Amino acid sequence: MSDTTTSDVDLVGDEATLNIARAALFAALVGAFAYVSFPFPGTPVPVTLQVLGVFLAGILLGPVWGGAAMVLYLAAGAAGAPVFSGGSAGLGILLGGKSSFGYLWSYPVAAALIGAVTHGGLELLDTDEIPVGRMVAGMVAGTAVIYALGAAGGMLVNDIGVRTAMVQFVLPFIPAEISKMVAAVLVVLVDSIRAK
Repeated sequence: MSDTTTSDVDLVGDEATLNIARAALFAALVGAFAYVSFPFPGTPVPVTLQVLGVFLAGILLGPVWGGAAMVLYLAAGAAGAPVFSGGSAGLGILLGGKSSFGYLWSYPVAAALIGAVTHGGLELLDTDEIPVGRMVAGMVAGTAVIYALGAAGGMLVNDIGVRTAMVQFVLPFIPAEISKMVAAVLVVLVDSIRAK
C-alpha cells in the first residue's frame, strides 16, 4: 500500500467565507434596525434606523460586500422574513406594495456607492486610514440615491408630483439622516480605536 497525503480542499476561501458572513450580519442588522421606527407627521413612511445600517455596510464592508449585504437583506424580506419597516415582509412590498418600496430598492446601490466613495474604489482600506470627510462624502452621496429612489417610489405609489414627493419623502428625513451620519462616524472611529 502506498503512503498518500491528503490536503483539505477549500471550496470557498476563508476570505470569501468571512465576507459572506459579514454581509449576512449586516443584512440582519438592517432588518433589526427596521423595528426601530416611529411615524413622522406629514409623511406616510416611518423614520427607521435602516439607513444607519446601509451607511455602516458601505463604510465597513466596502462597495462589493456592502451592496451584496443589502441585496441579501432585500432577498430575505422578499422571501418572507419580517425585516422591512414594522416587521413587514413579502415580494409585494418590493413591487410597490408600500410607499417605502423605493427606499428599499435604493439600499444596495447606496451601500455600494458609499463604499466606493469612502474607500476610493473597490479596494478595501483599513477604516483608520479613511478620512472622516470621505466617509461623510460617501454617506451624502448614498443619501442622495436613497432620497431619489425613495421619492420616485412615493410618487408612483401615491400618484403625487415632484414637489409633494420632496415634502413627504425627503425633507422630513434630513435631520434624522444627519444624526445617522454622526452615529456612523462615531461607530467607525470607536471601532478603529478599539482595534488598535
